[in-house]
Amino acid sequence: MIQEAGVIAGFTGAGISTESGIPDFRSPTGIWAQYDPMEYATIEAFENDPEKVWSFYSLRYGALTEAEPIDAHLALAELERRGLVSAVITQNIDLLHDRAGSTDVIEVHGSIRECVCLSCGTRYGMDEVLRMLEENGVPRCTCGSVLKPGVVMFGELLPPDAMLRAELLCREAPLLLVVGSSLQVWPVAGLPNETLSAGGAMAIVNLDETPYDAHAAIIVRDGSGPTLAAVAGALA
Repeated sequence: MIQEAGVIAGFTGAGISTESGIPDFRSPTGIWAQYDPMEYATIEAFENDPEKVWSFYSLRYGALTEAEPIDAHLALAELERRGLVSAVITQNIDLLHDRAGSTDVIEVHGSIRECVCLSCGTRYGMDEVLRMLEENGVPRCTCGSVLKPGVVMFGELLPPDAMLRAELLCREAPLLLVVGSSLQVWPVAGLPNETLSAGGAMAIVNLDETPYDAHAAIIVRDGSGPTLAAVAGALA
């Protein structure tokens, strides 16, 4: 299917990162089983008690920066280098696609790349934020305000430029390769409809069922690492 399509679009979710040791959110053992998202992951929670929110995010930053890309990240980067993948849309915030070598990554839920001060707009890179976390526990701007993580929290709009590009990419893709996403988190879960409505096909690599399974041309119920490594090898 990839050979016939020529150039495809990638779409990744939490499942690709769990293989790197990063917990997912919604499974019975996921993050939201331990932390109430209404207390730690909404913009209202951050505005009301940013220090409490950072008690959650500081733990995540450490885990995310220690994680390493798996074969699936590396395979998508390799397929991009070969001209077979145009770009990767990701719901993940962990920068693992970048570290694997992908150069065109559309982060529809933001990332840990930087933090921003909601008071004065100053932005701080990840290395500086990590230093602040190590020294003070809570990263603060020079103006004194607590920095907000650069991830999209519940109650916030998704980055419009990223979403617009993701919609266009899906609309133009002859094949959308969905890897490790439950396709249940909206509005991003609506992106595959752009591909299907335009006459494109969808392939899903995911351990669990998704709402789009009936519309997929092929479904692989296996880990994303071994599956995509095999695909890249077959296309070599």
